[in-house]
Amino acid sequence: MNSNLQRSDLQVDDYLDLFNLALQLGDMKWQKEITRKIEMTLSSLEPAQ
Repeated sequence: MNSNLQRSDLQVDDYLDLFNLALQLGDMKWQKEITRKIEMTLSSLEPAQ
């Protein structure tokens, strides 16, 4: 596995932990922000078409 993919996996895992905390706190604004950052991270991994 290349280092970019490993780093992205860790980053997504970290964001998911934060998202779960935001859920527990009921912070919708934070949930949306974290979701957007996860989507950006994952889209950067997709091959260009």
